[in-house]
Amino acid sequence: MIPLTHMSGQTIGVFGLGQTGLPTVQALLEGGARVIAWDDNEAARTGLDPDFLIPVEDWPWAEMSRMVLSPGVPFTHPEPHAVVLAAGEANVPVIGDVELFWREVRSTPNVRFVGITGTNGKSTTTALLHHCLKEAGYNVQMGGNIGRGVFDLDPPGENTIYVLELSSYQLDLIVDFEPDIAILLNLSPDHIDRHGDFAGYVAAKMRLFASMDETSICIVGQDDEPSQDCTKRLIAQGLTVTPISGQEVQPKGISATAGLLAEKGRAVADLSSIATLQGQHNWQNAAAVYAALRALGLSQGQATKGFASFPGLPHRMEPVAVIGGVHYINDSKATNADATAPALKTFDRIRWIAGGREKEGGIEGLAPHFGKIIKAYLIGEAAENFAATLEPYVPVEISGTLPRAFIAASEEARPGETVLLAPACSSFDQFESFERRGNAFRALTVSLADRSGEAA
Repeated sequence: MIPLTHMSGQTIGVFGLGQTGLPTVQALLEGGARVIAWDDNEAARTGLDPDFLIPVEDWPWAEMSRMVLSPGVPFTHPEPHAVVLAAGEANVPVIGDVELFWREVRSTPNVRFVGITGTNGKSTTTALLHHCLKEAGYNVQMGGNIGRGVFDLDPPGENTIYVLELSSYQLDLIVDFEPDIAILLNLSPDHIDRHGDFAGYVAAKMRLFASMDETSICIVGQDDEPSQDCTKRLIAQGLTVTPISGQEVQPKGISATAGLLAEKGRAVADLSSIATLQGQHNWQNAAAVYAALRALGLSQGQATKGFASFPGLPHRMEPVAVIGGVHYINDSKATNADATAPALKTFDRIRWIAGGREKEGGIEGLAPHFGKIIKAYLIGEAAENFAATLEPYVPVEISGTLPRAFIAASEEARPGETVLLAPACSSFDQFESFERRGNAFRALTVSLADRSGEAA
């Protein structure tokens, strides 16, 4: 726990008492602030100290200097939550936990921050950078939108590096946060309901760079047009940009074309055989990590040391088992078409398990990869719509549920083929989270491996 000592003596409101809200309350209390808190969900308030639980309609706005909003609470769209409107009427600034955390620890000698955002690949890039820094012997902490909330991280010592995954919701709530290194991986339409339109979503992502100056390092992906446009805007603002790509060699940046990691066009490492870094998207993630490591002062040898030992993240093109020559891949985190495309690009002869609660845009954009699919096994609410898109090109079975889809795909699969869970949908029609969905796929695979006498 990191006490918020710079808020001592102030009255602070905290709305939302989940993964970020509760640690924020504790940090404020330990730092000497008076806390007023609330959550619309009664279950979230159960068991908490009633002394600081006050319904929003009774908050003493005139006494409050700040309100800390959970990133899960609507800030601007589809419409501001009532507590946001009340704060605006009272002229009480609304901020997030990341901003407070940065303000508290930024003055510690030699503490540095790396902020990582993008539509896809944030978690893998954050985890890979954390892993490589640990392998190189650095004092590094990882948190934000991955794993631990910022106030659950260890207090800083000298030379601590904080590696933070930051969602668009979190970035909406920063004010002066200034990372030493900011990474934007890619941009495609997502969370439009929370940002109004794609322009609003991009604007939220670009807030990561808002307080940076010429001494800061911006690392930006070049494999999509919106990110290329952002690069031009950052350069026009006088910021230093390192371009990265998993597709094309970057003469002034870092690339990993076909898995060959290169710095300013010169090869430094071959990533193509690393199982946890397969695919063009992961090569771009690795290029971003290498760029950050070099910017932090690591030598080429130090910067490439950790790639081969990276264990990967669950549910992200996770190799679960090879059974009877068939590869079983868990990519449950692929919750939209853009996130699904990398897996379809990476594997061949695919028996594709897809579906769930459909997101805007469907799967029409995946048509260039339909030729790699032997058969699709469709589940959940999106099954009928996905079938209509796929049937002119791919054999389709509407399985309904994940267990039925798995049984059918595994019984029909032949050696050299891949059974791939990459749903291109959210999980919320049949599972509480993409993690639960991925765990179910993994359990089915392990059970099949046990029956087959092959280790998963």
